Amino acid sequence: MRTAFLGTSAFAAAVLERLAGSDHRPALVVTRPDRAAGRGRKLTPPPVASAARDLGLELWQPESVNTPEAGERVAASGAEVVVVCAFGALIKEPLLTDFEILNVHPSLLPRWRGAAPVERAIMAGDEQTGVAIMRLTAGLDSGPVCLMEAEPIEPEDDYGTLAARLEARGSTLLVRALDERPPFVEQPEDGVTYAEKITAADRTLDPAAPAEVNVRIVRALHPHIGARLPLDDGTFLGVRRARVAEDGSLELLEVQPPGGRPMAYADYLRGRAAR
Repeated sequence: MRTAFLGTSAFAAAVLERLAGSDHRPALVVTRPDRAAGRGRKLTPPPVASAARDLGLELWQPESVNTPEAGERVAASGAEVVVVCAFGALIKEPLLTDFEILNVHPSLLPRWRGAAPVERAIMAGDEQTGVAIMRLTAGLDSGPVCLMEAEPIEPEDDYGTLAARLEARGSTLLVRALDERPPFVEQPEDGVTYAEKITAADRTLDPAAPAEVNVRIVRALHPHIGARLPLDDGTFLGVRRARVAEDGSLELLEVQPPGGRPMAYADYLRGRAAR
């Protein structure tokens, strides 16, 4: 089946690679424009753009896909189905009406609709999450679902380890959905929660909060965003790994000082003591 693919993140890039190796290789890949990133603010392509180039796929990076030109470009590709995964922007008309759009969403819908479902599941202490293949509609991740599978959240999982398994599961489900075309079922109205985008406040650990809460935040944001602790000088200490100590307190294991490299917390303390 001829497809077009819309995605942006590293998660989406992994799904794109699997789709490109199937019988549903995308005729067109659409992603966001290159953006300035890092301390040097160097213009950097989204992970999906890099993956598309490596795979030899036609790539388009418009400022918006909600224009007549976008509909014309997708139609010209001959795509029978449009696949969306972590695109990072709302998709509106004319694409919604003119094309069948399948969305790869990493949660057990209707739980964790929205921008950060993997992070929010870990933060909340959920014992499992999963991947759903749904039909994209005008509502926020509220469309009918054709396939969904659960994935356990292990006690030591962080975003990186859990996302890797969800990428693999989501890729398999997507290809299966395109192969088998299973029927869609409307989502239940009970159990809806929303995974809001991660903000600076979400990243900042609260020393007064229970240690387990802070550890879940660290795990949920590692390695792609990063949790942090405020320092007395107004800067932040990045927290890469932490655990609950035997006395129930928060024990930092690996940190990243402002402008520095990751290091063991014990080494960080020794460096401060030597000043």
